[in-house]
Amino acid sequence: MKFYRIVYKLLSGFFRFLLRIEITGQENEPEQTGYLACANHISNWDVIILAVSLKRPVQFFAKAELFKIPLLKQLITALGAFPAERGAADLGALKNTISLLQKGDVVGFFPQGTRRPGTDPKNTAVKSGVAMIAHRSGCPVLPILIQTKNYKIRPFRKVFVSIGKPIEAAELAIDKNAKEQYAKASAFVFSHITDMEKEELS
Repeated sequence: MKFYRIVYKLLSGFFRFLLRIEITGQENEPEQTGYLACANHISNWDVIILAVSLKRPVQFFAKAELFKIPLLKQLITALGAFPAERGAADLGALKNTISLLQKGDVVGFFPQGTRRPGTDPKNTAVKSGVAMIAHRSGCPVLPILIQTKNYKIRPFRKVFVSIGKPIEAAELAIDKNAKEQYAKASAFVFSHITDMEKEELS
């Protein structure tokens, strides 16, 4: 992740200034163990927002099509991205994610599955992947809320990033690989994200 750290040092300050990112709860980030950085999804900026808000390097899913483009493939790979097929159960990406977490890495994850600009995350559906990955990897989930006015990212409009306490895999109370349990546990995780929502933004 040497290239990631170089880019981070060069650009993190710029993006924090451009998006006026205000971060609370950084002390909750696990320092050693692998974990899922789990956040709501309102824009294409969210990957950058997570990356500059956390102290450890974050790896992300990226559309498989991007890895077919010369030079871009090398760039996003160096930055820690890995391919995933959208709209399909990509078992390879799932296994890769679990492997990364068990090695002690950090993986960014958006439970809503797609961007929901302009919509309060409390009013959106959540997919069950976060609970499945946490259960199978045994790694904690770090709930993160990305909030801004009207949930629409604009340059120089302040973005609030709230980082909650880690949710241990055991807290999800999953005792078997059942869709119902994954769905309930994922909703539980997402409620920790939405519960951090500020009623008034300064």
